[in-house]
Amino acid sequence: MKIGQLAGLAGVNPSAIRYYERVGVLTSPDRAGGQRRYSHQAIYRVLLIRFAADMGFTLPEIRIFLNGLKSDAPVGPRWRNLARRKIREVEQTMERSRQLKILLERLLDCRCVSLEMCIGALAPQPPNETGWFQSRSQKELKRAGPLAEESAELAMRILNSQYKRAPF
Repeated sequence: MKIGQLAGLAGVNPSAIRYYERVGVLTSPDRAGGQRRYSHQAIYRVLLIRFAADMGFTLPEIRIFLNGLKSDAPVGPRWRNLARRKIREVEQTMERSRQLKILLERLLDCRCVSLEMCIGALAPQPPNETGWFQSRSQKELKRAGPLAEESAELAMRILNSQYKRAPF
């Protein structure tokens, strides 16, 4: 089948098919008369690429999974290895999202008298010698309002878990 047919069946643009070839997740097909000619099996590979990408796998991860994959090779062990790694990433993302939600809910009750005061209370200081972000001083936080101290602490936990900076 031609590239336009494959793209139409997979629900992508032909440029996506060419891109998948370029980055090595889809093998380049034989050509007839200068045009790409894909086997009917190519649709399954493109749909798998789309599914994996929609689920948050990166193209390098997809390439690792598909590297050397033959139509009769079992996919279970490869999926399990990638799934274990991705589950850890998802759990970390969920924890950061949970903490961010708590922070945002607390900010709904913010009583700072100015945006400068609020930002001043929550904005992190530059990372300290251990590479971790730190909140403003207790004095600055007390001026900012009743929830600022707790919210700033939560903001620092989010920043530190997200960026995990190395010492300077």
